[in-house]
Amino acid sequence: MKVFLTLFVILFVSCKPTQSANFILNEAHNNKSMNCPDNGECSIELIPYKSLEFKKDKFGNVYPVVSEGGKTILKYTYKRKSNKNLQDSNYTEIIYAELDKNIQEISLKDNELQSKKIYFGRLCFCKGETGYYPINKGVFKISKNCKDTIKIDFEFIIDEVPQIISKINESISLKSN
Repeated sequence: MKVFLTLFVILFVSCKPTQSANFILNEAHNNKSMNCPDNGECSIELIPYKSLEFKKDKFGNVYPVVSEGGKTILKYTYKRKSNKNLQDSNYTEIIYAELDKNIQEISLKDNELQSKKIYFGRLCFCKGETGYYPINKGVFKISKNCKDTIKIDFEFIIDEVPQIISKINESISLKSN
C-alpha cells in the first residue's frame, strides 16, 4: 500500500503545473489527433519560427500566408475521407492560430481570439460556402499538462459556413523524437 501511495504522490508532483509555463519549440511537432470524427483524419501541428497573415485576393476571398518569423503557428486539420466514386468529394477544415514563440498558458474568449489570429478554413467543392473566416465566438485555452506536454482546449462557433469541427481537445508532447 505504501508503494502505491508513494508512486501516486510522485506522479502527481511530476505533473503539477507551474504558475509560469513557457515552452520554446526548436522543431515542428506534428501529431495525429486522438479526437477526430469517425469519417475522417485529424492532425495537429506546432510550427516554430513562422508568422501568419491573412490576405484578401481581388475577389475578397481570405487566404493564409505562412512565412518566416518569430512566432509559432498552430495548425489543426480535419480531412474527411473522400468517396472514391465521386469527383470533387474532398472536404477539409483547418484551424490556424499564431502563438508567441515562447508558448505560454493562455485563456482567450470571443473577440480576444483575434489577438492570436485564430481562423477557421473550410475547403471543399461547396459553392459559396468555402474560405477562411476569423473566429470570434469561442474559448481557447493552452495549459501545461505534464513536463514537456501542453493541452489545447478550444470550443468555437462559425456563423458564416457549416462546420464539422467545433471542439479541439488535444495534448501535445513537445519532446524531441
